[in-house]
Amino acid sequence: MSNNTASLPPVLEKLVQKLKRQSDPKRRYELLIWLAQKLEPIADQLKVPDNRVPGCTSQVFISARLEDGKIYYTGDADAQIVKGLVTLLVQGLSGLPSQDILAVDPAFIQDSGLNISLSPSRANGFYNILQMMKQKAALLDQAADLAS
Repeated sequence: MSNNTASLPPVLEKLVQKLKRQSDPKRRYELLIWLAQKLEPIADQLKVPDNRVPGCTSQVFISARLEDGKIYYTGDADAQIVKGLVTLLVQGLSGLPSQDILAVDPAFIQDSGLNISLSPSRANGFYNILQMMKQKAALLDQAADLAS
């Protein structure tokens, strides 16, 4: 097995390792549901088309803000498993500079074992959520560069 977690941000790596230790797909789902319960609710005014993740079967919203050179995310989903995936990424990527977020290799999904546990549509949605978070980080970084 490859080790794609070596260059992951510390919080994301810790969450991936927790998932990786669960050999039973049911236990991974339970962990995702537990994570979903930890997600801070997103404000209703942030549930706008610009924050909706395209290509997800569930309704997923991701919002990002830049604060002191670091990106902070909030998110929500209307399905518990997907909400757990959102929580994984929100917790794992918030508080990082955009270049660290942009450097995250999506191959960590295989290392976590989620690619085996998730249906193809959920796995694709997970990639779409990560891609949107990266896009938002790049846009916030670009806006900050223009403002300075």
